[in-house]
Amino acid sequence: MRHTISGLYSSTPPVLSRQCHRPFSRLIVLSTTVGMEVIVPPLLVSLRVGAVDEFEERSAQVSLHPRHTCSALLGVNTCEHAHKKRGSERESSIFHGETNQNHQRPSSSSSTIKPPEGVLYFYDDEVSSDPDTCSSEICGEYATIQPKDKCDSLERCLGNNSCILDPICTVSGPAVIDFHGRLNDVQDRCAYTLLSGSTVSRITVVGYFRERRRRDVSFLDSVTLQLDGDDDVHLEQGGIVKLGNTTQTINGSTVLSDGVEVSEDQTGVTAVKTIGSNTVSVFFDGNTAQIFLQGPSGQGPQVDGLCANSTSVNDQRIPDNSILDCEVLYNDTADSSINCTEMTEHCNLLNDTSFTTCHNHIDPAPYIDACMDTLCRYPAVDGLNCQFLDAYARDCSLRINDTVDSWRSMAGCSPPQPLCQGRICSDHEFCAETLSGEIGCFCRAVFAFPYKSNDTLGDPTVCEENSASLTLVGCLLEEKGIDYTTLHLNDQNCTGQMDEEDHMVTFSFNSNDTCGTEVTSNNSLLIYMNTITALNSPSDNITRQDRVDIDFSCFYAQPDVKNMTFRIKDSPVIQQFTSGTWNYTLTMKAYTDARHTEAVDSNTEVQLNQKIWVVLETDGLDDGLVAVVTDSCWVTNQVGSLRYNLIKDGCANDQTVDVERNGEGTSDFFSFNMFQFTRSSGDVDLHCKLHLCATLNQTCTPDCGGASRRRRSATLQYEDEAPAFITMTWTN
Repeated sequence: MRHTISGLYSSTPPVLSRQCHRPFSRLIVLSTTVGMEVIVPPLLVSLRVGAVDEFEERSAQVSLHPRHTCSALLGVNTCEHAHKKRGSERESSIFHGETNQNHQRPSSSSSTIKPPEGVLYFYDDEVSSDPDTCSSEICGEYATIQPKDKCDSLERCLGNNSCILDPICTVSGPAVIDFHGRLNDVQDRCAYTLLSGSTVSRITVVGYFRERRRRDVSFLDSVTLQLDGDDDVHLEQGGIVKLGNTTQTINGSTVLSDGVEVSEDQTGVTAVKTIGSNTVSVFFDGNTAQIFLQGPSGQGPQVDGLCANSTSVNDQRIPDNSILDCEVLYNDTADSSINCTEMTEHCNLLNDTSFTTCHNHIDPAPYIDACMDTLCRYPAVDGLNCQFLDAYARDCSLRINDTVDSWRSMAGCSPPQPLCQGRICSDHEFCAETLSGEIGCFCRAVFAFPYKSNDTLGDPTVCEENSASLTLVGCLLEEKGIDYTTLHLNDQNCTGQMDEEDHMVTFSFNSNDTCGTEVTSNNSLLIYMNTITALNSPSDNITRQDRVDIDFSCFYAQPDVKNMTFRIKDSPVIQQFTSGTWNYTLTMKAYTDARHTEAVDSNTEVQLNQKIWVVLETDGLDDGLVAVVTDSCWVTNQVGSLRYNLIKDGCANDQTVDVERNGEGTSDFFSFNMFQFTRSSGDVDLHCKLHLCATLNQTCTPDCGGASRRRRSATLQYEDEAPAFITMTWTN
């Protein structure tokens, strides 16, 4: 006998209740306003089959067996009787017929296996599947269609319902992008566990974070593979690999401690360790580490560390492995030279179509956020403007097993090169790029802060009974472009001695070798006075390092350096010329970057030995008929008594000069490192002499191949013997 209760639900289908009630003595049929009947067993339960508009006034039937316990329905014991047969039916089922024609499911590819009409599905039955995404829909515990992924959270679908364990964790600068694509950053200078756990037993990957040019921005500085019972493997800047404390020579590929295979190429160093059926690969290029975990699917990997969960930063700090006071946070003055809007646009290049192939495999969002967070606080030096783009491209390459390089020209990023290769810096230093484009060891900001705050290059003078010594900080000298080997005391034979480990440079003298020291006595105290200065040959007309005069004595006078900077008086310089039938305008303009985007103006300070690009550009010439040839460029002092040639006969005359596109069109440019005359101060003038060359039936490009250079240059047929002279004045 059935009881029919009409209108129990006036506007919505029945909804599953999460409460249990005393059973009735018979089955109950509930009739809704859309004509749906629900057979309720002797347990008062409401059951949702779908939204009202999904039924379109059709009927469906859902049945639950009386033996279902309350806990089973509530998910506590998940339908424990569901797999027992009752005749030809299981005990929990849903009828998927015409009533479900409009049921909304996640979109899938054309290979999705859709459910046929009029089929009865039991609990945990598969309703539809998409082998390409390794996903399916199943008949859920409460008689609703539920999504189900075949792959584990750290696994990736290869298609055909096949999964693989291959998550990638990227650590670049202060940013950590974990296996799940979550972003967090390390704000202090401590050591952190990046990867550990039973899946990678006997190995722990540790990342060491240190500051560089600013105290309040940390960078991944080195990576260590800690091996149970064996020497640790350390990956450091400059491609340096250490086993314990011993530096290793890596020729292609080498197997080190406990089966760790280390290989090196132009992009960086990779250490690989296999643990059972799993393989851990750690790549480090001195700035970015990428940890690649590979293994079979379905094993439920047990991993820990920031790569497993980047939000657990404090839990993964390793105080015992960190430097003293590593957790202290600083707040340096913001860098006014940073244009955050420009940096944001640059970081968003990761959304460019050049990365479309990668977008199908990896979300660029955490890389963009990491890039913006860093470049809006830290200057884009030492390759940092390309660092996060490189990291994303390499992550993508690992996933698609192919090189991704088409984006580089669009972003202005060169292919990876071994930065700081073989350069060993001390613990208070890091490897960086100098103003002249060379590689050097710069001081870490926390170490350098007390020296820079006191405007000094070293420690106070150390006085003993009949001697004195003064120690300068090697990395501070390098930052200022000062070559310590050119420094000496009053006696030029008394030079500084550099400590090979900490790179401190010590100058000393005593009563047996006074090095030109003036020694006096006053009230029984010995007073030693000397000066550290730079060695300049009498024939040297120019120098590219700051003028150094450091007076010191036993009264602890602080070392001092006299900085020399230049400003341009007028930029650009524009002049009008007439040569034969040609009337044209010639513009000379200076820049501080190779892409000619950072123009030098009267407010720009240019340091000694800083590289400058000078562009010579014309307007009003037909580049199909004539070309501009820069015949010579030279620098003079204001009175003209001193002259130094940068370009001669169309070719470079200085080791720092690089001439580009000379004679190839109606504009060219050259670069050189800034200098001053050693025996003169005041303004200096940069002059250039240019000719027009007819391009018909001849090559206007000067031949700079050695002895034949001048002969070849002299044979060029100029359009008119009316050379153009243009001058740019610099002041210091």
